[in-house]
Amino acid sequence: MTVSELSISLGYDEDEMLDSLYSLRSTLKRRRGGALQIAEVGERWAIEVKPDIADHLPKEAKTELPKKLLKAASLIAYHQPMAQSRLIEFLGQKAYDYVRELAQYGMIDRRKDGNTRRLTTTRRFSEAFGCPYTDRKKVKAWFREQVQNTGLLDDLVGKEVIKEEGESDGSVQSTLNFEEE
Repeated sequence: MTVSELSISLGYDEDEMLDSLYSLRSTLKRRRGGALQIAEVGERWAIEVKPDIADHLPKEAKTELPKKLLKAASLIAYHQPMAQSRLIEFLGQKAYDYVRELAQYGMIDRRKDGNTRRLTTTRRFSEAFGCPYTDRKKVKAWFREQVQNTGLLDDLVGKEVIKEEGESDGSVQSTLNFEEE
């Protein structure tokens, strides 16, 4: 909920409500073994389960995204705004199905852009993956940081593995940097 929605429903002014939210967030951070956290996602505030505890929740409580969609979702988050045609180059014709399913789950937004669609992540994507941001640029930066922290690209240090969309001619070969032997 937004601060104004909370203020109206609880009968406090917005400054008091914001102070209370910050206070509650810091109180929950100090608690040892607590399962909940207060997160500010865009202009909205949410009470959510901490990411390290979320794995232990019953299956019914989680947004379960099929594994086949994770690659498409991660490519979209990493390159957003991403042309659907570029995703097709990466994943083949199945990407059309993946985009449709991700949109049905509410994870991505697809907007018409000429002969293709521009794909971006949504607030639901941020919530499902524990991203504290909803602004697409911040989500992109956060997601790239997560990829760096996992060490997935460690073997490729010093090489430009994936170029920005504006730097490529659109082909898969131009997005990957291979050294000729």
